[in-house]
Amino acid sequence: MSKIIAIRSPEEVSEKLDDLSLEIRRKKSSIIKSALEQYLDEYTDYQIALDRLKDKQDKIIISEDLKKEPGI
Repeated sequence: MSKIIAIRSPEEVSEKLDDLSLEIRRKKSSIIKSALEQYLDEYTDYQIALDRLKDKQDKIIISEDLKKEPGI
């Protein structure tokens, strides 16, 4: 199921989206959907990394240890 989301963007951003849409022959909604999905995935990874940095109980693994023990 899909939901409609309306946004306002600066004219410059809208123009860039128009240009990209024409260049790659994809609908603007498809470009926005892909960009939003990618952003949300990356933000989730970023938040997990921050949480792990703040967790004093989480073991820090240095690159030398990773080289010694494959599978970690």
